[in-house]
Amino acid sequence: MAKRVAMTGNEAMAEAMRQINPDVVAAYPITPATEIVQIFSSFVADGLIDTEFVNAESEHSAMSACIGSAAAGARTMTSTSSQGLALMWEMLYIASGLRLPIVMAEVNRTLSAPINIHCDHSDTMGARDCGWIQIFSENAQEAYDNMIQAVRIAERVLLPIMVTTDGFIISHGMETMELLNDDEIKGFVGEYKPQHSILDVENPITVGAIDFTDYYFEHKRQQIEAMNTAIPHIVEIGKEFAQLSGRGYDLIERYMLEDAEIAIVALGSTAGTAKVVIDELREQGIKAGLLKIRVFRPFPAKEIADALQHIKAVAVMDRSAGLSGRGGPVFDEILSALYSLPVKPLVVNYVYGLGGRDTDMEQIQGVCQDLQKIAAESLIDQPIKYLGVRE
Repeated sequence: MAKRVAMTGNEAMAEAMRQINPDVVAAYPITPATEIVQIFSSFVADGLIDTEFVNAESEHSAMSACIGSAAAGARTMTSTSSQGLALMWEMLYIASGLRLPIVMAEVNRTLSAPINIHCDHSDTMGARDCGWIQIFSENAQEAYDNMIQAVRIAERVLLPIMVTTDGFIISHGMETMELLNDDEIKGFVGEYKPQHSILDVENPITVGAIDFTDYYFEHKRQQIEAMNTAIPHIVEIGKEFAQLSGRGYDLIERYMLEDAEIAIVALGSTAGTAKVVIDELREQGIKAGLLKIRVFRPFPAKEIADALQHIKAVAVMDRSAGLSGRGGPVFDEILSALYSLPVKPLVVNYVYGLGGRDTDMEQIQGVCQDLQKIAAESLIDQPIKYLGVRE
């Protein structure tokens, strides 16, 4: 029986971790993710769960502890944000290369410099190619639901996974949401039975060996294949979760897309703002829609191309700059996904919200007005735009 509560995104993720009751959590505090492990540590201190909680001296050390824990066969979780994720960089690649199913609650926050504690996606996007599955959450409910599914996904495909929320917007914003009961979550995630463990003396394995020209390529190929084949498992687990909760999850969400002529592509909390704008435009007879990317890694290129192939003009919203000279990273991914279509939508990039700059309904309405003009004229005068920045 679902329980309706008011929670912040951080509280929701901590509550999901409590219900999962992992064997080990190793973490180091950083704004705006501090509350997740702070709340979780109180659950441990109060004896509500039997997790081994490790107070690490840095985020690099926290991920190192998680790697050791997961290699030993323990269900392992952590949380971080921004510079903390960046400090883990070296260990992120090791965790994925060793095929360790670590689950991370990652709160999106801009990377310095200049120093900033507010939301954009530069931290998560910087880690997009380190071999971790990435799931973005629109609100606290999705953050809670995604954390629960992440455990099953990681342990099924043997890859680490980060579930992200937008800093302060979701992490500290209180929302009404539904919690499942503890027994339901316990039954859904099940008892963890690791395929391999460095503590299994009857079946010894080697972890962290030197791997030169003889076998490195073959081992990376196995890791690549794990990511390539993760998509059907993510979809299947999403359907199983829908049977449990009544809330279904897929790789992407199509909102008013079926007959749309213009569309926005967004990740995270901005999708919620876009939905309100699209509802208003629909009332005015404007055929607008939204494609929300939930799973960014592995990138669901086929599903995105199928969803956008009939659209005349598409705006890709990037909450990180990419610094590639070609706009934001989501923009490049979308262009690549659409490349093989015989008839392609016109695609324009909007870099927005850097450093936590607010993006309101009026700005999204302006984006849709631009798309209407692009669709009518079949012309893009400026492929990369910066939304809400002072010139």
